[in-house]
Amino acid sequence: MTDTDPLTASRTPGTGWYVDDRCTNCDVARQLAPDLIRERDGRSEVVRPPRDEAELRQLYAAAHACPTRSVRLRGRPLDPARDPFPLALDEDLLLCGHNSQHTAGANAYLLRRPGGYLMVDTPRYAEPLAARYEALGPVTDVLLTHRDHAAHGRAYADRFGARLWIHEGDLDAAPDADRVLRGREPVEIAPGVVAHPFPGHTLGSVLYVADDRYCFSGDSFYWSRTTGDLEVADGVTWYSMEELAASLARGVGRLRFEWVLPGHGDRRRMPAGEAGRRLRALAERCAGLRTRPVDFVLRW
Repeated sequence: MTDTDPLTASRTPGTGWYVDDRCTNCDVARQLAPDLIRERDGRSEVVRPPRDEAELRQLYAAAHACPTRSVRLRGRPLDPARDPFPLALDEDLLLCGHNSQHTAGANAYLLRRPGGYLMVDTPRYAEPLAARYEALGPVTDVLLTHRDHAAHGRAYADRFGARLWIHEGDLDAAPDADRVLRGREPVEIAPGVVAHPFPGHTLGSVLYVADDRYCFSGDSFYWSRTTGDLEVADGVTWYSMEELAASLARGVGRLRFEWVLPGHGDRRRMPAGEAGRRLRALAERCAGLRTRPVDFVLRW
């Protein structure tokens, strides 16, 4: 045994696996290894080494997703063969990993459809990553949920020969988009895939719901491990909390889904009936909230 063995080297935090001081507290690593990486003093920290191969895989996933490459193994580089991305979450759903600093570490997804894949928001752009995603099959559309996640949209769309989508409210973030969503009414953009304009976090925020099963919620709402419920990031609602509350109210009874798949915050699968009840409760909680100064302290 050596002090650089990734599985059994150490039984104390801070040796073997660790998080360096570039951490921006984006929560990506904690989503992928929640029992091994925790928040402490406004940043992530490895609280114990992995105990088995399953936990080791979680740490490698966290390391390869981290936008600042802050999850590290002391004394050795990461093994590229242990990169699990794109990572299957469900039969037709994959997590892209390789989150980008230019989208504040947002998660991105691939959704398989009969004619090819949809990419919802984007990972960091690199040719080897693009080739890896494209190897799964053609990517026909890149769907942006809002302006904060637009950084690599054009690059991926051009690489795949795909259509780039954004809402007119955030069009200045992707002025060369191929498809522009308009207004506030839902629109079917592909068989079984509906775009729901959802102003609030930004003016042009959009939810994409596929097959009444997958809800790609951008930064409009997320699953909080802290509260065990759907939550909004009201402290980083850039456009209007009042508008977000109105969007949630419109969504009650209209949105049906089993998976909540946010850009920031945790993912969650639940029965559609439970999701509907939790969405209604969230809308009721948010009805009295008002726009306030930005506060990056979130209930992850």
